[in-house]
Amino acid sequence: MANSRAIWGLLLGCVVCLGHATAEPITFSSLLNELVSLERLARTPQPAYITRQASSYDRRSTDPSVATEENWFANGDRNQVLRVDETPLGTEHVLLDVDGPGAIVRIWSANPNDGGIVRIYLDNQPEPLFEMPLQVMLGGGTKPFLEPIAHTRASGWNSYLPIPYAKHCKVTVSNPDIYYHVNYRTYAAGTEVETLTPAILESGMPALREVAKALAAPWEKGARPAEPLDDTPYDVTLAPGASESLELDGPAAIREITCFADAQDKEEALRGILLEIAYDDLAPMVITPLGDFFGTAPGPNPYQSLCSGVLDDHTLYSRWVMPFQRAATIRVTNHTDAEITLRGTVRTGRWTWDDRSLYFHAGYRAGRDVPTRPMRDWNYLAVSGGPGRFVGVMLHVTNPSRKWWGEGDEKIYVDGESFPSHFGTGTEDYFGYAWCSPTLFTHAFHNQPRCDGPGNYGQTCVSRFHIIDDIPWNTGFRFDMELWHWDDVLFNQSVVSYWYAVADAKPGYEPVTPDLLTVPACEPIEGVAGAIEGEFMRVIEVTAGTTQRQSGPWDWSRGEQMWWTNPTRGATLKLGFQVPEAGRYTVFARFTKGPDYGGHAVKINGVDALKPTDFYSADVEVTDEINLGEFDLRQGENTIEITCGRKNVKALPANMFGLDYIRLERR
Repeated sequence: MANSRAIWGLLLGCVVCLGHATAEPITFSSLLNELVSLERLARTPQPAYITRQASSYDRRSTDPSVATEENWFANGDRNQVLRVDETPLGTEHVLLDVDGPGAIVRIWSANPNDGGIVRIYLDNQPEPLFEMPLQVMLGGGTKPFLEPIAHTRASGWNSYLPIPYAKHCKVTVSNPDIYYHVNYRTYAAGTEVETLTPAILESGMPALREVAKALAAPWEKGARPAEPLDDTPYDVTLAPGASESLELDGPAAIREITCFADAQDKEEALRGILLEIAYDDLAPMVITPLGDFFGTAPGPNPYQSLCSGVLDDHTLYSRWVMPFQRAATIRVTNHTDAEITLRGTVRTGRWTWDDRSLYFHAGYRAGRDVPTRPMRDWNYLAVSGGPGRFVGVMLHVTNPSRKWWGEGDEKIYVDGESFPSHFGTGTEDYFGYAWCSPTLFTHAFHNQPRCDGPGNYGQTCVSRFHIIDDIPWNTGFRFDMELWHWDDVLFNQSVVSYWYAVADAKPGYEPVTPDLLTVPACEPIEGVAGAIEGEFMRVIEVTAGTTQRQSGPWDWSRGEQMWWTNPTRGATLKLGFQVPEAGRYTVFARFTKGPDYGGHAVKINGVDALKPTDFYSADVEVTDEINLGEFDLRQGENTIEITCGRKNVKALPANMFGLDYIRLERR
């Protein structure tokens, strides 16, 4: 590790001596802008920096040649810290202790409630800049850690609040029994960085709130392309085996691509069409299935991130900035057996090409029937040459088992490191959630738009986009993820990695063959006939507490339920369910009872359906179907609303509510 750091120092010095004199100082304000800037990723960073990660990975992992659970695949990724300090504030467990100039760009934990008080010290000051419960810092409900800059998604707690420092940074917690990541940048010596202070925070709050608004609505308010733009609409029908190309003149940059696929089988279409983008008469630098390029697989799964997404009407969008000097060619080829129509718009804008400009790349790698034993490191991306910067990945898995597939850790090597400078604690932790949660979520930087279940069975799609936490390199980059499944099965997975690099940086991808442009089969697990599953209902509003899909051994249809925990009395949960045809229906429902379940009332479309009912039971059990009555339901989305009331005096805290399903009978 020491040798790799020395190499980094020399490389950074070389980069900085070329452009440091003209680099702008790093400030809290400039880093806030980086939270929503996609354009900056298309150039080498100035001033230059490296990105590393401190984490609670199992310290027994020391030697990749010892591929055992006692060494390289050790899994005790909790309660691992740098050291323990005794201070006037008490015992402090050190998570990060680094020299500046630098900046924290991400903090994650799976169990911040077990971390106690977090303290962040800057520039060797005796008093911490931040001192609060770690759960409060990462929860998104306190200034300056505003939602969605700080947030919880599917049991993962995240903060992307940038914290710059000129000289030094130390992060501690009062209790060490946590999973954690701290991602941080280190700039070259001499880089001017303005250390964050309470006064800077206060003056920056208006800008911080505007950034939070943009991240909360990525499509409408996020990284919208700057005007003026040239729009090139397209509407093409591809017969099986056919190709179509779109030529664009430069110098320019692709700023936005929208696409709608009109096909009978959209899963087959979006995986079976190969997208290639080439610039300046070079070999294609984007080679991926069409849907996977937009961060969705299989099929169009709605989500919204800063750089790509799928709208509710299944329009796909990409806002990666793709500069070119002379010309760009976008080519699509239909490898399916069906005719497919694609329509949308490519928007381009001006770009001044200079010696810092980089080309955008996206590459696809798929593994079919990969044995999960013995454990292995499965490569997402390997690039030789540079400079470049890694900016994200989308992962699609087809899991033939209900058991968890993602116990593996990320291992990221930069510029020939012998030991990874990013060593994680679990695949879902890398993607910003936790505890193998099947709960769907969307965020500007990470998403789980599909998880079929029950549990982690079937098709799952997750993504993480490195916007402020991008990872630059100079000579090479490698990203491995442990294939660490709880079951001994044959496993299918594919990834699309996204990165920027100079023209002669070479990725180590195999050719994409037609047999890899298919969706691996996985039969869905059926539930009760006619059931509208609670776990798949849209959460319209929750005024207190947390909702998620819960799997378990109880007699739920498909083995899952919609789970509402820790609501306060009077809080409401409103869910949306779809009805194919308007009419009058009798509505039946199955709920869950248990020792920590509360008393709740239910309404259908605002009409009383179930008076306040005690769901306490000494043991967890699923009710028989309950007749909620007759209701006039409209075509499309209808609502079921739950109100938390008085709990049984015997009940444990939590006021839980569980909805297995509802079932409709037309009158």
